[in-house]
Amino acid sequence: MFENTDRTELGHLGEFGLIEHLTKHVELSEKSTIKGIGDDAAVLDFSNYKTLISTDLLLEGIHFDLRYVPLKHLGYKAVQVNLSDIYAMNGIASQITIAIGLSSKFPLEAVEEIYEGALIACKKYNVDLVGGDTSASAQGLVISVTSIGYAEEGRISYRSGAQEGDLLCVSGDLGAAYMGLQLLEREKSVFLEHPNIQPDLEGKDYIVERQLKPEARKDIVQLLDSLSIVPNSMIDISDGLASEIIHICKASDKGCKLYEDKIPLDQMTYDTAREFGLDPTVCALNGGEDYELLFTVPQSEYDKLKNLPDISIIGHITEASAGCQMVSKSGNVHPITAQGWNAFKK
Repeated sequence: MFENTDRTELGHLGEFGLIEHLTKHVELSEKSTIKGIGDDAAVLDFSNYKTLISTDLLLEGIHFDLRYVPLKHLGYKAVQVNLSDIYAMNGIASQITIAIGLSSKFPLEAVEEIYEGALIACKKYNVDLVGGDTSASAQGLVISVTSIGYAEEGRISYRSGAQEGDLLCVSGDLGAAYMGLQLLEREKSVFLEHPNIQPDLEGKDYIVERQLKPEARKDIVQLLDSLSIVPNSMIDISDGLASEIIHICKASDKGCKLYEDKIPLDQMTYDTAREFGLDPTVCALNGGEDYELLFTVPQSEYDKLKNLPDISIIGHITEASAGCQMVSKSGNVHPITAQGWNAFKK
């Protein structure tokens, strides 16, 4: 899990000593941060902007497996999945808080790795760490990140704003994170049966990185802004394309038509899915954890989007009575059903 031979027990520092140790090198760069770590609460000033807030919880054994997830990557990912929610509102993330629950098996050096990964993400995305908490945990590692951001009132994109005739668009490619997870789980199973066999991940860097080190799409928000495009609706793809499409359609009281041959798939994702005996389209529809942005725009914006290499137009919004439908590569029409992540499925 962690190989560092130097081990400092957390009890030697105590809660406040741990917080001071972990945050002593935190630097603030966001102009909306008035007061960060060091008081009872952070003080932020967003002037005339609306404030956006989102929280995610990551639980050991549910959301991540420390047998193959490096702690530094975990800290980085914990921040990214939260920033993604702010960008999914067409906003800019500016601050985060981090709360961590730790069992006694974790030494200080392990916690330092988590924070190091988190701070790398903060620096890369120009986000300030302004607070948080630490606590003992009887159930392993728990990480909760709250992300804070801002946007002009007229530029916020809700799930509920899709209009009939809107183009259905998605950034990047889909299914890679799911296939990275399948690969890591396979290699874990092999290792548990044969501890002397090294993991075989050669040539699969892209899909493994998409699982362990996702990147929130701040660049897409900035790109749309540069094109003077405000999406009518938007959501990030955490639970799979099918689930997110249904969320937008339900919130907007609309239907949609999705075209299978327009769904963006990386070649490595496609090939690995076939290697595992899986349908690549199903992986894209239901895999999740891609953290790409799914959004709708009026058809009048088509010319601005049609030649952009990192945005795919995959369908359009219809009236609610038409339902959510996918046109397969063979021309058959199927209802879209959500089979992605279910947090409470037994």
